[in-house]
Amino acid sequence: MSRAFTPHAYQLDIIEFIQQTKRCAVWAGMGTGKTVSTLTALDNLSHTEDVFPALVLAPLRVARVTWPDEIKKWDHLSHLKVSVITGNAKERAAAMAVQADVYVTNYDNLVWLTTELKGAWPYTTVVADELTRLKSFRIRQGSKRAGALGKVAFSKVNRFIGLTGTPSPNGLKDLWGQTWFLDQGHRLGRTYSAFEQRWFQTGYDGYSLTALPNAQEEIESRLSDVCLTVSGLPVDEPIHNRIYVNLPAKARAQYVEMERDMFTELDGHGVEALNAAARTMKCLQLANGAAYIDDKQTYEVVHDEKIDALKSVIEEANGAPVLVAYHFKSDLARLQKAIPAGRALDADPATIRDWNAGQIPVLFAHPASAGHGLNLAEGGNILAFFSLNWNLEEHMQIIERVGPMRQAQAGLKRPVFIHYIMAEGTVDDLILERLTSKRSVQDILLDALKRR
Repeated sequence: MSRAFTPHAYQLDIIEFIQQTKRCAVWAGMGTGKTVSTLTALDNLSHTEDVFPALVLAPLRVARVTWPDEIKKWDHLSHLKVSVITGNAKERAAAMAVQADVYVTNYDNLVWLTTELKGAWPYTTVVADELTRLKSFRIRQGSKRAGALGKVAFSKVNRFIGLTGTPSPNGLKDLWGQTWFLDQGHRLGRTYSAFEQRWFQTGYDGYSLTALPNAQEEIESRLSDVCLTVSGLPVDEPIHNRIYVNLPAKARAQYVEMERDMFTELDGHGVEALNAAARTMKCLQLANGAAYIDDKQTYEVVHDEKIDALKSVIEEANGAPVLVAYHFKSDLARLQKAIPAGRALDADPATIRDWNAGQIPVLFAHPASAGHGLNLAEGGNILAFFSLNWNLEEHMQIIERVGPMRQAQAGLKRPVFIHYIMAEGTVDDLILERLTSKRSVQDILLDALKRR
């Protein structure tokens, strides 16, 4: 169900900046409303100029879910037609042929898309979500997908909007390829070599680049009219962001079977829930992506949708540390395998010291192990719930570890981002309702039963 959009002051800043600047980049973290603000700006502009059809480039999961869902979510955008160009070649061609206002595809399809169009580029606006994906652009070399976009970026595209959390996670050298799409190198140098020579010096090893002392200030000054860094974010309350994933067809069927019959089959193993409470836990495991098949903690993986979503959160954090809350041991095992750079919160004091020193990029923590007394605020301000559980106290406690009060105590005036990674149409919704409304578990489950 769509709802009315009441923008925050910083979202109004984004909308106004996009409307006033034909080629621009917006630097704002996940959960700040970049997507809805961009769509609102384009919809407003469409009354006075041709901004549609627009092409949105995004990581695959974001392309398939986030942008289409954002259009459905808001009353003022519900009239926009969207077509998602993903899947196999036949499915992509069919989606490209659909009449729509907004076309969404993933970066890996750029070479295919430009080849398929054969020079008949129809998109007057390009939105590059996760603009850092274009950092490898070079005039004669660089990535093929960035090069494919570079061939039409100025000859065929009237408006270009880049969106990202942190534009230069690996240093200032990342900026040239991205900002070339804003001005063809006018501000930072016509070529990457010119950019290097102007603001960098070769390191002692003869290969690495070290920014000159004046580089940061000069580069920021030159980009100030085309790049907006979002400020004015609330620091007294966390910014909450729900990230929904869709279960694959087979996993959805298994979930529905467990929810209905208290039984399903995973890879030949019968999985049974003996009572309603056990059924809820099995449904939660299936929503997370793996379910236990016996009493020996043996589990079967049924999907990786939440892991892919978490990787997007980490990627958009662009080097900023991320605290990840998990529930089951199977969650932790899968997370450690998928994200080798992550570490689990344990009883060793060195782990907390390393986190607060910024030496751990991703910290996995069970809410029960991150209770009273722990201060993790110096290490980061981003918390992602990979999975949820019914325990309200534990939920509030882990938020408090990096929450606004802890940030203030550490002398840090920065917003706190809380991302909930949730499987659409599952028990995740019921649990979050419990955690946000503080209603009893029994009441929520009874209401859910009545709705079904």
